[in-house]
Amino acid sequence: MSKILVKSFNLYYTDFHALKNINVNIEKNRITAIIGPSGCGKSTLLRSINRINDTIDGLNTSGEINISGKNIYDSSIDVDALRRNVGMVFQRPNPFPISIYENVAFGLKVNRIASRKNTINETVEQSLRSVLLWDDIKDKLRKSALSLTLEQQQRLCIARVIAVAPHIILLDEPCSSLDPVAVHRIEELMLNLKNKYTIVIVTHNMQQAARISCDTVFMFFGEVIEFDKTEKMFTNPSKKETGDYLTGRFV
Repeated sequence: MSKILVKSFNLYYTDFHALKNINVNIEKNRITAIIGPSGCGKSTLLRSINRINDTIDGLNTSGEINISGKNIYDSSIDVDALRRNVGMVFQRPNPFPISIYENVAFGLKVNRIASRKNTINETVEQSLRSVLLWDDIKDKLRKSALSLTLEQQQRLCIARVIAVAPHIILLDEPCSSLDPVAVHRIEELMLNLKNKYTIVIVTHNMQQAARISCDTVFMFFGEVIEFDKTEKMFTNPSKKETGDYLTGRFV
């Protein structure tokens, strides 16, 4: 079932054509990886799915990105509601310099999703359990989030996104600052979360894409060169450029 349908989508930064006629159909409850060399438009495409790019001066778009059948670039869209529904986790963990508890509760309070203390407490616990962090920090909830390890901080950031009940989670190279053991744990977490969420991840790590994703988008110079099931793309790519990139022959 389609969750995110990108149709003839173009994005310009003033005169620079950053995304060129993008067509991608991302299915519900799957992990989709976006790969490609630096500067090819991976993060730009990811950020277009919850319109974070809107804050950039000189930005223009054409075409559509449909989520659950509705074009998110339609003038009727409530962008704040969109961003609650499509959560974003960045390359480096970015917990707020407040307590662990308040990090997770932040979105609930700001968006007035919950006001009763019992409801907030339950949501904080459920969110931290979802990212397998509760047992480690349940007695440290009032401590600063900055006291956590980098891996724990990244899990906390994912919990903060989950707390406001999104349908989609976008991850922009979420493991790039983590050691191999922490990377493995975050990957296991993503595999667990896909049962409840649609996940799109930008990664430079080909092995990571092969390990965790169901589908893969290969981009180059702002274009989608190939989009297919991950196993098919990594074993029998349809395009020569894809094969060259995956085997390190890409120039």
